[in-house]
Amino acid sequence: MPIAQIETLIRYVTNAEGKATDVLVPLELWQQLIHSLNTDNISGLAWIDEQEPKVQILAELQESVRLAATGQTFPVAQLWEDAI
Repeated sequence: MPIAQIETLIRYVTNAEGKATDVLVPLELWQQLIHSLNTDNISGLAWIDEQEPKVQILAELQESVRLAATGQTFPVAQLWEDAI
């Protein structure tokens, strides 16, 4: 999520003098931020990767195996570009 979009979701709490004292962050955004900070350094999986449905992961792996079995391979650079 772009920073500009995140900024529109955040609300500030002010004191009687109008000085910002706290920040309110929607729960879903907060959970995403916390999970992104807790990315596994060993696996390299980010929060978004951990949330991907196992059925989808399996389907993508099966498709990859099918393509490889039929000789349809791609340069790593192309695969990397497609992933970004």
